[in-house]
Amino acid sequence: QVQLVESGGGLVQAGGSLRLSCAASGLTFSNYAMGWFRQVPGKEREFVAGIRWSGSSTYYSDSVKGRFTISRDNAKNTVYLQMNSLKPEDTAVYYCAAEPFGLGAPRSKYKYWGQGTQVTVSS
Repeated sequence: QVQLVESGGGLVQAGGSLRLSCAASGLTFSNYAMGWFRQVPGKEREFVAGIRWSGSSTYYSDSVKGRFTISRDNAKNTVYLQMNSLKPEDTAVYYCAAEPFGLGAPRSKYKYWGQGTQVTVSS
């Protein structure tokens, strides 16, 4: 059974940093592109960042480019989202997703999803 478990969310002041982690199990992790999405209540889920199954390329939304970094550690079956210079508008539930042999692109069809972790940025 495929399972994605996010962790690392919390409350942080504007300008601060957080690192989210997503631990994957039940799949061959190195064969999957991984992505991060976020959602605010009442709004559509939004792509944040993605990384190719091979790790050779990454994608970022314009709103986080230059502030967030996605990375993966295949030995630990884990994908990370390092979030720096956080803004109140970054407040959302952040979700991890996986796509077999995917690019990690914004419009890729991710197959598996985690339950999310809350990130709250205070002003």
